This record gives sequence, structure tokens and C-alpha cells, in this order.
Amino acid sequence: PEDIGWRATMAALSDLAAMGADALGLLVAITAPAAWDADLDAVMRGVGEACAAARTRVLGGDTTRGPVLALTVTVLGRAARPLRRAGAVPGDLVYVSGALGGPGAALAAWQAGGEPRPVHRARFLRPAARLSLGAWCAAHGATAAIDLSDGMSSDAGHLAAASGVVCDIDLAAVPRCDGVEPLAAVASGEEYELLVTAPPGLERLAATARVGGLTPIGRVRAPARGERPGVRFLRDGIRVDPPAGHDHLSAP
Repeated sequence: PEDIGWRATMAALSDLAAMGADALGLLVAITAPAAWDADLDAVMRGVGEACAAARTRVLGGDTTRGPVLALTVTVLGRAARPLRRAGAVPGDLVYVSGALGGPGAALAAWQAGGEPRPVHRARFLRPAARLSLGAWCAAHGATAAIDLSDGMSSDAGHLAAASGVVCDIDLAAVPRCDGVEPLAAVASGEEYELLVTAPPGLERLAATARVGGLTPIGRVRAPARGERPGVRFLRDGIRVDPPAGHDHLSAP
């Protein structure tokens, strides 16, 4: 139950991280059937642990009875210069934080009736919103950003479309968790890492500032004639199409 509270909180905080915002606090609404009454303290303990890690707090919320457990976290943030999905310009590099693929690998192991590697399990159950890194990027020249909760194969396209550009991403450059293939890594959701565009050199500044690792994985360019804005994943210079990430508006 603690992991449920932690994941829901970090998922909401990750949206603030992608905008370069500081977390002012959050509101938590819980709907729960009677069968969950004994575990609600543990769920909220997970929320509290995530708040402590993010240096924020619960400001209020609501508790109601319902047929299934539902946990809704609303975050409040503040940013002097918010990052948006729109803003990437030709000549920028594409950067990603962390290493990808752990949550997808963990989910695949469970669905196959197995047990995931401990590192993959931890990445799924205890993700961390990159709040400090997002705020630092916003203050040091980043032009656009998005978190990878739906998977890079979907989220990179959202950023490119909003910016009216093409992002060419080299699959070989994408940092991955041990045992994860490149196509699986870019399709893995529930990552809560950041995809950032900025002029070259941002990764060196981030390393010096010790705010978290950034890896350059591609370039931003203007669409060619007749080409639509979007993302292209390349292997040895040849385009490949990874599995699509999560689509919130797809049919269940």
C-alpha cells in the first residue's frame, strides 16, 4: 500500500518537474471501499514519504466511500520561467535524464508470471520526480521539456508536434537499464524521467552543477519539405518504429 501512495504522488509531481516548477504542496482525494480501511494509513504513509523526498507537503483533500480504491493527487507549483512542450528549435539537442526501460521490464515480467529484477521492480514501484533537475534546466537555457510517463515513443512526439519540429533520436544513445533492449526502453512508460531540448552543452553544465545526469540522444531540426513535425527513431541512420507508448484517449 505504501508504494501506491508513493507512485501516485510522484506521478503528479513529475508534471511539475517537466515544467521546471517548484512544488508548493498537494491535495489528496481518496475514495475507498470498506475492504481497504485497514490499509489507508499505509497508502497515506507512502504519500507522506514521497512528499518528504520532494520537500513538499499535503495541504488538504477529501476522503469518501466508494466501490473501488481511487487516489487522486492534485499538485500545486510555481515557476518563474515555466518550460512547455512548445519551444524546441532547430539546432537544439535532445536530452534525457536517467536510464529507461525498468518499469516496462518489470511489468513484462509480472505479466509473464515471473518476478522482475530488483532494479526493474524498484524503478516501477518507487519512481522519483526530477523536480530539482527540471527547475535547473528551466533556469539554464532549456527550450522545452516533457516527462516520459507515457513512454518516449509517444511523449517525444508530443513535444515535437507542439514545437513544430522533428526530433531525430539515436536509439544507440538512449541510456537503458541493464537487460533492456533499445526499442523496449523507448516504449516503456511509468518512467517519470525528463526529455529536454536545449542548445548543446547542457549535459556538461548539469554534471558540473551535480543536479542529475543528462544524456544527449538526438537533434532537433526543421521538417523537410512535405514532412510533418514529429519524432524519428534511428538505428545506424535508418528509421525504425518502436511500439507506441500509452495513449490516454485510446479505446479501453
